[in-house]
Amino acid sequence: MSIVANVLVGLVAALHLYFLVLEMFLWTTPTGRKVFGLEPGFAEESKALAANQGLYNGFLVAGLVWGLVDDRTDVKLFFLACVIVAGAYGAVTVSRRILVVQAAPALLAFLAVLVSR
Repeated sequence: MSIVANVLVGLVAALHLYFLVLEMFLWTTPTGRKVFGLEPGFAEESKALAANQGLYNGFLVAGLVWGLVDDRTDVKLFFLACVIVAGAYGAVTVSRRILVVQAAPALLAFLAVLVSR
């Protein structure tokens, strides 16, 4: 079961790496604007805020990778919990879609890590 848990943790890390790229580097491009449903003017005005969000996603990636590399259950659970909380907050404040895209995969990984202990 630990292989499944680690694969799920890796997928959550990969998702957040993708979010980092979208928010830090692609926010004002047609791809970034399409993903987030942004008008060009708003994307340009908010690009610094988006880059900041992307940086935080990078910290989540780093923590999840650390947990995988050092096989630290406590680290994996902590960073997955951070993703779940961020996803729940985003679902309440921004879009319910975030619950499915961000929080649900992290919750599945969290449960898999718990079961594999």
